[in-house]
Amino acid sequence: MRKLYLPPEWSKHKGTWLSYPHNPDTFFEKIDNVRDKYTDMVKLLSECEEVHINVNDEEMENDVLSRLKDKRANLNNVFIHRFPTNDAWCRDHGAIFVVDRDENKLVALDFKFNAWGGKYPYELDNEIPKKMAEYLNVERIEIDMVLEGGSIDVNGNGLLLTTESCLLNPNRNPNMSKEEIEENLKYYFGVEKILWLKEGIVGDDTDGHIDDITRFINENTVITVVEENPNDENYPILKENYEMLKTFTDIKGNKLNIITLPMPDPVYYKGDRLPASYANFYISNKYVIVPIFNCDKDKIALEILQSVFTDRAVVGIDASDIVVGLGTFHCLTQQIPYV
Repeated sequence: MRKLYLPPEWSKHKGTWLSYPHNPDTFFEKIDNVRDKYTDMVKLLSECEEVHINVNDEEMENDVLSRLKDKRANLNNVFIHRFPTNDAWCRDHGAIFVVDRDENKLVALDFKFNAWGGKYPYELDNEIPKKMAEYLNVERIEIDMVLEGGSIDVNGNGLLLTTESCLLNPNRNPNMSKEEIEENLKYYFGVEKILWLKEGIVGDDTDGHIDDITRFINENTVITVVEENPNDENYPILKENYEMLKTFTDIKGNKLNIITLPMPDPVYYKGDRLPASYANFYISNKYVIVPIFNCDKDKIALEILQSVFTDRAVVGIDASDIVVGLGTFHCLTQQIPYV
């Protein structure tokens, strides 16, 4: 049996893979500002690792390069690919890169993608893992299971976090039992124990991705969002998850260290609650890129994150318009581990 292993996000990256925002049904009239904040993120990433960006056509390629030139990004580290997508959420539609520990090589996992249970078109998105693997000239394993990268998080030492509301949703793998899903997670990601939380935050159209609620920041520590307002819809959801986290142990039976992050003030678009969360940060080689939402909680969240990521600079980028698309920076990114 192969020894596949998903390195934790804080391990060294060769690069980050992205898909450029373009879908008017996702970002509406916000698209120009979304691209502006998106390229702020790309500029930071280009300082410390390769950045690969999927675009649909020449217009998109010219647009991203023009914005990056204006921001003085390191274009030597930016690679544009004419790989058309339905949308921008590369965390979910892109390949998940693992390491084959026996051969010390990169492997692209190509899970099925069905746009979070068939909610949106996904024909182009589902072809992206194959194109990523071909470009990098790495082996691709096609897996007969629906899975999005935002639905899992690992600690690099045997643990994987996920949610029942997403992975056990009948709109993903109705013919697979919980035990069969666990077996696949353990084999393909090289983990020993699956930690199941319950539900995700209100407004999350992914049915509750873990990257909006709880993240590993080292082998024995999680950071999790909590809602302090008992009248808020997220209060009971996040309280239940927090209480569950307190019962979890690592593979040696030790309890996890738990650090709490506040939730931002509620963010709405046309009357709908959006899944705004500080937990949707992305850990790059040099920076931790954090979504912020123009409220008093921003400063508190950034200070907490900087206190735990002592080896990286924590940078907040306004995600008030990006979250109209129902995701932010972690949802947009997919790391390529360094082997």
